[in-house]
Amino acid sequence: MAVINGERVSIVPQSIAAYLKSAGYNEKRVAVEKNLRIIPRGKWTDEMIGEDDSIEILNFVGGG
Repeated sequence: MAVINGERVSIVPQSIAAYLKSAGYNEKRVAVEKNLRIIPRGKWTDEMIGEDDSIEILNFVGGG
């Protein structure tokens, strides 16, 4: 099982881009960390999420 934002989830191997889209994230407003490494946005379609991965999806929030 993968861990996504601290929760263990069963996941079919898929790209980060595919996961973000299926989970309803706005890709322009997030950063993704996989196994303690920030994944550049340009690599999201190539970088796969598998059963043993730890993923953190960070949302950007504006404010002042």
